[in-house]
Amino acid sequence: MRALITNDDGIDSPGLWTLASAAAECGLEVVVAAPSAQASGTSASVAAVGGNGRVASERRTLPGLDVEAYAVAAHPGLISLIACRGGFGGKPDVVLSGVNLGANVGRAILHSGTVGAALTAHLNDVTAMAVSLDVGLDAPEPLWDKAGEVVRVVLPALLEMPAATVLSVNVPNVVDVRGLRWAELARFGTVQSRVDDVGDNEVELVHVYNEESLVPGTDTALLADGFATVTALRSVDRDVSSEPALPAWPA
Repeated sequence: MRALITNDDGIDSPGLWTLASAAAECGLEVVVAAPSAQASGTSASVAAVGGNGRVASERRTLPGLDVEAYAVAAHPGLISLIACRGGFGGKPDVVLSGVNLGANVGRAILHSGTVGAALTAHLNDVTAMAVSLDVGLDAPEPLWDKAGEVVRVVLPALLEMPAATVLSVNVPNVVDVRGLRWAELARFGTVQSRVDDVGDNEVELVHVYNEESLVPGTDTALLADGFATVTALRSVDRDVSSEPALPAWPA
């Protein structure tokens, strides 16, 4: 099986290497295509860096891995789309995104480039998984190997699930992970943006920890308890619950 590995932290991220290495150890044929620069918070954007309609890429090598690797001047959503349409050597069987530096939890995953790449794969009928490591604002040393361990456990199970399944996996940044748990999405993520100052021509945003109480069974609560969380996601779909009768028009 062929795996496309991408992320939103850029081609030089240790988390990208961790994910590619874990996928290769699981027996997948690995191709890496990741943004040439930081692309966090880009959601499922298909905007390319540059406006001429062409997406530039260059070959790279990843130390210790014998895989094809490309640094791409694009956001992860577009990289995923290109791969699913046959770019980078052919359509993958699975798109793996991460390992992200920081958790992607709660409904705030809407903004995540890591998750956006996985959901873009889903829209193109490709199985996908987004993987994130819960490294907080105080910047403790990332335990990438722990994320790799969880990937090597969850990835084989993902490949047995129905086609176009999407999983979001979050790993606590602790030595002793307590296990795996299915998790609901929390209302917000662990970190929120706050407007700190409004001037005449600019607004200052700062990132702060969410102060809401943790709800049992949610990804934020389980991560705080030392569990790696797994959440099945579905991309854009119709919500029939909010469709009251429309007014008669034209009369």
